[in-house]
Amino acid sequence: MIEVDNLHKTFRSKTGPVHAVRGVSFQARDGEITGLLGPNGAGKTTTLRILYTLMSADQGHVKVDGFDSQRDATVVRRRLGVLPDARAVYKRLTARENIRYFGRLHGLDDATIDQRIERLVQTLGIDFLDRRTEGFSQGQRTKTAIARALVHDPKNVILDEPTNGLDVMTTRSLRGFLQKLRADGNCVIFSSHIMQEVAALCDRIVVIAHGRVVANATPDELRAQAGSDNLEEAFVKVIGSAEGLAA
Repeated sequence: MIEVDNLHKTFRSKTGPVHAVRGVSFQARDGEITGLLGPNGAGKTTTLRILYTLMSADQGHVKVDGFDSQRDATVVRRRLGVLPDARAVYKRLTARENIRYFGRLHGLDDATIDQRIERLVQTLGIDFLDRRTEGFSQGQRTKTAIARALVHDPKNVILDEPTNGLDVMTTRSLRGFLQKLRADGNCVIFSSHIMQEVAALCDRIVVIAHGRVVANATPDELRAQAGSDNLEEAFVKVIGSAEGLAA
């Protein structure tokens, strides 16, 4: 379980302070897929970066399976599998070597890493495992980054726009994989602008706008709250703007 309590984050700029996150709180439970949605500039990415310890909050706390993300950062990182918004991979390494490197960072032995790689290769349709990643397409980089994030079989998974650059069949396979993670009792936080994916996958949706949580509900509850049968229309009504939907 991931618990987020009263997060605040402010950045300095030439024109004055930018309040990116203003008191964000929610829970992402085990055995559920929690959708984290918001238009561009809403504070969603900053919130995610705080969750996976890339950034510190000015105020508030994040707990992962009861461990504080600041006091117990190393423990928290071992319990998280993260696909960030940046899909950087080591260009001089093959896809296999990228994945294996992260497995070793998490303390896995080579036999376990090989087993995990084989499973992820089948799930994600990776047919370029022994090619150097320099020159990879966006989809190939994304597949490698997803496999790298999940090689240590984390209990908690954070995926920021995981289907960007993926073809239809790989997207379908990834959806099935996320549903299996949920069935196995994992906690999954899933960010996407594609409302069909959100509707198909998410048990609960947390909507952030202007740095605040403006909705925290099931898809059906969100539609009812907005008085719309269409989830995209409900999202627009909740945030008060269509900004970000096409991003």
